[in-house]
Amino acid sequence: MRHLLDTTDLSLQEIDEMISLAMDIINNKAKYSHICDGKKLATLFFEPSTRTRLSFEAAMYELGGNVLGFSEAASSSASKGESVSDTIRMVSCYADIIAMRHPLEGAPRVAAQKSGVPIINAGDGGHAHPTQTLTDLLTIYREKGTFDNLTIGLCGDLKFGRTVHSLIKAMSRYKNVKFVLISPKELAVPDYIKTDVLIPGNIKFAEVEKMDAVMPQLDILYMTRIQRERFFSEDEYLKHKDAFILDLKKLENAKSDLTIMHPLPRVNEIATEVDDDPRAKYFVQALNGKYIRMALIMTLLKWGENE
Repeated sequence: MRHLLDTTDLSLQEIDEMISLAMDIINNKAKYSHICDGKKLATLFFEPSTRTRLSFEAAMYELGGNVLGFSEAASSSASKGESVSDTIRMVSCYADIIAMRHPLEGAPRVAAQKSGVPIINAGDGGHAHPTQTLTDLLTIYREKGTFDNLTIGLCGDLKFGRTVHSLIKAMSRYKNVKFVLISPKELAVPDYIKTDVLIPGNIKFAEVEKMDAVMPQLDILYMTRIQRERFFSEDEYLKHKDAFILDLKKLENAKSDLTIMHPLPRVNEIATEVDDDPRAKYFVQALNGKYIRMALIMTLLKWGENE
């Protein structure tokens, strides 16, 4: 049985096939409307989610399947002290595939060891968010037509942002990709990302504290939220926060075909005036999340049937 715990679980060929399937779904929606008739997806969200949970549910419904589950730990038997292992064993009796979000890193891996059906990691702590990464990859492919020869700016909270960590690991597998890491020192990319992924792979990267000077280089700008609670003092936060708010002025020297992305939710790191700029693709990105999750659900169920 195959699970998706991290994007590194997938070969580049498997990612390419999933992207192709998602593209076909986009172009031929009716063709897939009964693919999952009689199948059930369980959404086990031990921490709050809006986009990820709803996009999984929308994906399964559009494939003709059904959904069961819970949206927070308080509404599950976890509030009574039930272990993840026991929850998964039980839900495996009722569902054909499970999407699980949990605040503890590694929880989906424990779940996969006990599950009788495929497990999809819908986010585990600060570790990984593979379906968001697949969403990002589909967005990049639809906008750029390739994953090679791109300069990607990642801006904001690069220390705790699991979407950033997953995207770096995924895009580092493609040719001639360069990263520009834009963050305050307090929220820089963790050392393990550099020592385990970027440096061994001879991936070019630069670390800067302001986006203005590097903006003309970027093919993609991936924004994330600067979190006030991550700073040791209010003064430090106030010193940095405006440097990481994207507005039209900061885009004046950007490429005309720049792709602006954000995993959402947005707070104030992208000014609303940017929303009408044709380079802003974060709401398209959210829609792409539904299509790639449709492709993922189909693929995991098919792999299980083949085995």
